[in-house]
Amino acid sequence: MAGVPGAGAAGAAPRLQALAAQVTESREQDIPLLLLKLKGILNSASSGCEESKKIKQDIYDYGLTQYCLLVLKQDHSRLRGDWATAAQLAEILSHCCVGLEVKEDPEEFYKKFLPSAIDNLLFLGRRLQARFIRAMKGKDKQDFLRWFQTVIDAICWLFGGHIQLAASVLQNEHFLQLLITDDVETAITMMSVLHNILRVNSSVLLQVGEETLHSVLDELIYKLSSTTNPVIGNAATKLLLVVAKFCKQLVKLLTVRYKGLKRLLSKEWTGKGFDRDLNQLLDLLYLEQSNGKGEMQRQHQAACIIQATWRGFQTRKRLKKLPQAVITLQRSFRAKREQELQHLKKQREDEALKLHMQLQRQRAMRLFHERQLALLEIIPASQVNKYMEEMEGKAALTIQRFWRGYKARKKFHQQRQSLKEYKAAVVIQRAACKFLEKRRRRRPLSPWKDPKALTDEQRVALQQKVDDYIKLHPASQMSEEMSKGLHLQAQEKLAQFLLGSRLDRRAAQRRDALLAQVNTDVELLMNSPGLAEITEKDLDVFVSRSIPVATKARQSHNAMLKRTRWPWWKKLGDEFVEEDVIPDDSLDAELGTLFIGGRKSF
Repeated sequence: MAGVPGAGAAGAAPRLQALAAQVTESREQDIPLLLLKLKGILNSASSGCEESKKIKQDIYDYGLTQYCLLVLKQDHSRLRGDWATAAQLAEILSHCCVGLEVKEDPEEFYKKFLPSAIDNLLFLGRRLQARFIRAMKGKDKQDFLRWFQTVIDAICWLFGGHIQLAASVLQNEHFLQLLITDDVETAITMMSVLHNILRVNSSVLLQVGEETLHSVLDELIYKLSSTTNPVIGNAATKLLLVVAKFCKQLVKLLTVRYKGLKRLLSKEWTGKGFDRDLNQLLDLLYLEQSNGKGEMQRQHQAACIIQATWRGFQTRKRLKKLPQAVITLQRSFRAKREQELQHLKKQREDEALKLHMQLQRQRAMRLFHERQLALLEIIPASQVNKYMEEMEGKAALTIQRFWRGYKARKKFHQQRQSLKEYKAAVVIQRAACKFLEKRRRRRPLSPWKDPKALTDEQRVALQQKVDDYIKLHPASQMSEEMSKGLHLQAQEKLAQFLLGSRLDRRAAQRRDALLAQVNTDVELLMNSPGLAEITEKDLDVFVSRSIPVATKARQSHNAMLKRTRWPWWKKLGDEFVEEDVIPDDSLDAELGTLFIGGRKSF
């Protein structure tokens, strides 16, 4: 039947129709095993002939390729046939898509279906790679590795038949995840996929984005720098050599982005069995570096010429401004020298004035002493002491006068700023009051308007709001025990407050007594006669104040004795009074004879 034109396709059509009906009516778990029958149908016709194309077209028209695409994304560990079925379906899907020419709606096939198929196949490859790495038994690892290679071969077959899919494979995120692995077997397999992509489409690296290109090259360089396996090194070196040969523009990227690549290749991978490819790659890199050095030398010369021209322009510009700068510098120097000369002259004048004042002071002191000696010679011996006392009094008065003047001037200077602020505040307040008074006079008096009374509706609405608020916030009810407890707490706090207030009042009275004593001393000092007029009676007032002290001590002692003789029923109200606190009446008796403001109060 296969040898007769159209016989294979005619026999396959009923089978495809029946298979499509079975897939539509079967359960989801049975669909993968049913789709495996497509392999026998595809093998019934020779590849490349019209019968094969017709069978692939019928498979696509019946929607069986879409079923294969959807099944690949499922978790086959829960389906019948396990991952072996998934690998066979991947192979069937790639064979169904290669050689298929869709005439009806080709854009959906080429723009949507084929990229989805690449994405699902790469996703299936990631699952198989992960299970191969996690597998512990030798047989299971070999099975997963075989299925993984089957899926990768299907991917290579698919983008080999459709060249435009090479860029989609490189830009797919699953491809980069498959390439970034430390496993040797799967890494070699993925690098072979990259080699096939470059063989199918040599300019594909220039079509993808810069981020994708850098990610692929970074992974290849990382494999060369992080492993010593010669198989990995050979595969990565061959890939870099293919990249350098097919894409001349990327050689410069390799030399600029990876500056230590030549040293890494020559030092780490020489003599590992692939020296031929390694030497070719190094020759290309060194050739690009020499070309780059020539370009850099030309750029350096151009930069030197630009710098020389700019520096010459700046120098000529400065030379033009040099006379004005010299004049400015001379003017500044002369002004500075004149200022220094004036400062030196002023300093000399100050020193001369200081010396002159010192000489005048010495001359005055000499004249004063000469006058003193002359007076002492004239005055009789009996009057010398009296004369010396008078002179000492006058000297003391002079010293006091100058000292008080100095203190008054110092205090005045300290209060000058506050005085200015006070005067400014007064001026501002006066202006503000005048302004407000003028404004008040200009404003007409508005007639008094009585507030409007509430209407019945407003009164009802307001009452309703009050009732609603009372319902939402009911008053808390307090029991009798809680009331008694609260009353006891209030009584305790009241007692503490009364005790504290009594102590505070006692401290305040003591402060008043101390202030009265200070005022008395001040008034005594202010009203005291001069040193020349003082008598022994006035002197006793300042020497001892035993009379008021003794009076106070006696009164305090009597008050305490009187309190100790009280009966017990008089002390019932004093449970909050400390023992060392004197009662108010005793305190009044005590303060009755103190000097308040310089006068005795009775």
